[in-house]
Amino acid sequence: MEPSPAAGSAPPPAAPALVGPDRLFDAHRLPSDGLLLLSLLLYTPVGLCLLLLRLFVGLHVFLVSCALPDSAPRRFVVRAMCSLLGLFVRQANPRQRSPRARLYVANHVTPFDHNVLGLLASCSAPVLNGTSGFLCWSRGFLEVGGAGSRAELLEFLKAYSSQGGSPPLLLFPEETTTNGRAGLLRFSSWPFSILDTVQPVALQVQRPFVTVCVADASWIVELLWAFFVPFTVYQVRWLPSVCRTPEETREDFARKVQERLASELGVVSTQLTAADKAEYLKRLRHSPPAPHTSAPSQPSVSRPPQASPSMAPPTEDARLMGLAQHVKEVLPHVPLAVILKDLAQTSCVDTTIANLLEGRVPFIPCEAEASLPAPSDSSAQHPTTSSPVRAPVKVFARSPEARHLSLQERKRALYDQARRRYAEKYGMPAREGSR
Repeated sequence: MEPSPAAGSAPPPAAPALVGPDRLFDAHRLPSDGLLLLSLLLYTPVGLCLLLLRLFVGLHVFLVSCALPDSAPRRFVVRAMCSLLGLFVRQANPRQRSPRARLYVANHVTPFDHNVLGLLASCSAPVLNGTSGFLCWSRGFLEVGGAGSRAELLEFLKAYSSQGGSPPLLLFPEETTTNGRAGLLRFSSWPFSILDTVQPVALQVQRPFVTVCVADASWIVELLWAFFVPFTVYQVRWLPSVCRTPEETREDFARKVQERLASELGVVSTQLTAADKAEYLKRLRHSPPAPHTSAPSQPSVSRPPQASPSMAPPTEDARLMGLAQHVKEVLPHVPLAVILKDLAQTSCVDTTIANLLEGRVPFIPCEAEASLPAPSDSSAQHPTTSSPVRAPVKVFARSPEARHLSLQERKRALYDQARRRYAEKYGMPAREGSR
């Protein structure tokens, strides 16, 4: 039954749900393996010497690339000099590169992918982040003048492609870098409206000791690490050109090219975008790393059934459970189901704590921990602030004014207690007088 694998091209749409942002983007540079980390420490003196030497060599490479015109001899000389920098470029299937191709489409792994592909074929990569001037030119980007919107950018690129003597365009439809190991981001459809024929380029990058590219690192940091490590190998594979059929929309055309690149790289096609990467980096900056390491070891059986209708993917459930544990440590008397329900809407520990303390989220306290913790635990560490904890009145007052005052005192004391516990837990300074 040979046709079954061909018909099995349906699984890729289901695969994206299994690949989350934590597998597409690397958040840490150093290896977690102890042996690799020891090898990196022993290599550090050699790496620092290479870094200093390669900074001078890199300056000469830059001057040579600026002095020589774009031609095959220039690409050969610069590529040979780049080997002194530890940047080795290999290409497979060079005969499949069409001389008539006007648009190259590649996956994005490092900030220097356009420079590497420029060593193999003459191409121009437009800058898409608004950078212009000397920095744009020195990094080898094509400056897009006056393109303030996506429509203006498309008009500029279409006019550029219609010029006969201009080099082919090089575009990265993912619009941001990934680690290149697990999957591809969803291709944007706008690059596929420029021309009806594109040539896909599969790119893989390998280097020893450290991660190839960290998600939130700048291109300067990546350049310094490239000079520090012994070598970085770029493997480029040219794929046959793909043409757009008359009945295909540009979204279908982009999806077809994405599937071909994913199949060539041995990864999956995901529905994540550059916006998902930005959201993932935002969560990494505002959330402690503990939930990402401890969440897989905590089964989700302890999650109450009320939180199951959220229909979130497994990675999202694990993230919410990790955040809920932080809220639970600060407010142990709040039921976990209430915490999970509010976190599904806020995705922020501080906001959920504030909602619970200020009464915006109603709940019934747990029986075992409904009463306010005794202030003796924190009085030794915070002698100056122990008095507000003992202030709440535990008897039912007769007048409404007294009951209201008692409620405000209990809320204030609970809020101060939670803030101190949160500050002690995560080493954050407590802010006085803020609610």
